[in-house]
Amino acid sequence: MDPRVLLINPNQMKPVVAPLALDYLAESLTHHNIDFKLLDLAFSEDVETDIKHSVSERDFSAIALTVRNIDDSYFLSRDFCLEKTKAIIQCIKRHTQVPIIVGGVGFSIAPVPVLRYCGAEFGIWGEGEWSLPLLVRSLSKATALHTIPGLVYREGSSYRINPPSYPDLYTLRLSQRDAVDNLRYYREGGMIGFESKRGCDQGCYYCADPLAKGEKVRVRNPKDVADELAHLAKKKITCFHTCDSEFNVPASHAIDVCKELVRNKLASTITWYAYASPFGFSEELALWMKRAGCVGIDFGVDSGHDRILKSLGRRHTSDDLRGVAALCRAYGFAFMFDLLLGGPGEDRSTVRETIELMRQLNPTRVGISLGLRLYQGTRFGKILGEETHAPQRALFGEPSSGMLKPFYYLTPDLGPDIQEYIRDLIAGDRRFLFGGSEDIGEDYNYNNNSKLVQAIKDGYKGAFWDILRRLEEAG
Repeated sequence: MDPRVLLINPNQMKPVVAPLALDYLAESLTHHNIDFKLLDLAFSEDVETDIKHSVSERDFSAIALTVRNIDDSYFLSRDFCLEKTKAIIQCIKRHTQVPIIVGGVGFSIAPVPVLRYCGAEFGIWGEGEWSLPLLVRSLSKATALHTIPGLVYREGSSYRINPPSYPDLYTLRLSQRDAVDNLRYYREGGMIGFESKRGCDQGCYYCADPLAKGEKVRVRNPKDVADELAHLAKKKITCFHTCDSEFNVPASHAIDVCKELVRNKLASTITWYAYASPFGFSEELALWMKRAGCVGIDFGVDSGHDRILKSLGRRHTSDDLRGVAALCRAYGFAFMFDLLLGGPGEDRSTVRETIELMRQLNPTRVGISLGLRLYQGTRFGKILGEETHAPQRALFGEPSSGMLKPFYYLTPDLGPDIQEYIRDLIAGDRRFLFGGSEDIGEDYNYNNNSKLVQAIKDGYKGAFWDILRRLEEAG
């Protein structure tokens, strides 16, 4: 039997987010002459029936699921999304004995703990475009598995982890994007994601991106990126968001991507948003991003206090934030500064100084996240998560195997009423997105945010933070 794969998107968060990984994987499977079918559970009204119907339709060599999120990375809710993925895998097992493969960014953060928790047979850590076709053909031919890069599987009573491989992205073609119903995602999710690079070399002490995507930045061919957006634009999709860890790392490649978008005359057709680092954001880059159709930028600034920035392993300073704010205003970008408060060394004075600096710099919006999500492979996960005499208010959540379940550090130096303190500092300033409460739809959590869902139904498009901003300004 020729190999055939059932690709499944288990992510049911609302607003919906298109499964970019499955679109890219589908193109790779096609290139390797492997047939596939896509089951997208984001729109399912009866998950079990849809799974039963799909797996019984005809034989598959394997079933592959993408794990985009382990949890919602939000201290106030601590929603353990992986629990829902595990339930879907259990449902699949009730209807078929076909081997199940898991992969994706969420899986690659903690490969063995995720595989053990979900009960799948195989996992792919790192790039799936090369490893998935190899695995599928190995299963159909019953050949050895130990040579497949990034493959994780049970071997006896333990797990074998093959080293991941990060081949050259520059020669990989990912521009077709035909497997996923991207137009529906655009209509119901407000934007469509794309990558111009993978990996992150910034070395922030808390961040899981290097675990999931690799510590070395690998760039795509700018022409293939432009072809991808042009292909989607022909489907009447006109608003996009980068899925890069940082679009401007390296800045030279970001400029090349922008120039290619300009060369293809896409700026008059599309708009797009980006994640970017405050470090190395230049006027030349701002100019080309503007020319290429970028309308908004989300900067992960974390803090406005230099001592705290250093303690988090960040490369930028408060002076860099001043320069970024000036450039964004000069070139007309909507821009957001994302804060991450409550790490080691933080106290009320550093929080106050950061909030005051945000008021002075006047970004379009300021996102406030409280508490550091700890991951096992990060520097903070190793140091803070393994404290044996941690203060009572330092660690929150369940210290599960591999720190799989939401597990947070929040310095006790902020005091027990820190949410109220931050709300008092904000004093009703609507530029700040911070719930400080459990009110669903009223806070800075995009997971099942009813305001966003309704706004997108009403025709709003763009980054979620910018949609919330425009909703507020519309009254």
